Amino acid sequence: MLLFLGITAVLGGIELTFGLWMSAQPPGDWLDAIPLIDSWVLPGLVLGAGFGVGSLVAAYGMLRRPRTAWPSPVERLTGRHWSWAMTELLGLGMLAWIGLEVVYLPERSWLEALYGGVGVALALLPTLPSVRRYLLVAPSRRPGDADGATLVR
Repeated sequence: MLLFLGITAVLGGIELTFGLWMSAQPPGDWLDAIPLIDSWVLPGLVLGAGFGVGSLVAAYGMLRRPRTAWPSPVERLTGRHWSWAMTELLGLGMLAWIGLEVVYLPERSWLEALYGGVGVALALLPTLPSVRRYLLVAPSRRPGDADGATLVR
């Protein structure tokens, strides 16, 4: 799910930002209804960098579970690998993105239903017990714990 969202969001972000395949870019007059946005560049950057690259980073984290210090506050807070929280946020963010599309864009697309489903899946799948166990960070392996004796929940 993360790889699908990552690849398609990077491509969609490139299209919105640069308009390389003009048939896929929304009409410019749709921007009139969207506050604070006067071009497709900002939505393209959010789509490509936020959802695209963000999903690919989360997928890498889920598959490889690399240990690094920068997300240690998230891991101490959740007790899960940082990719767990990132996937949850991407799912909720995708639902918000689709909600904004429904509110501000004048036409509906089957893509809204598809990516709404992706958002629901990304928000719910990490709550499955098997996924929570898979991404559990053992107290002795948490970054920032000197000897593993500290357990912060």
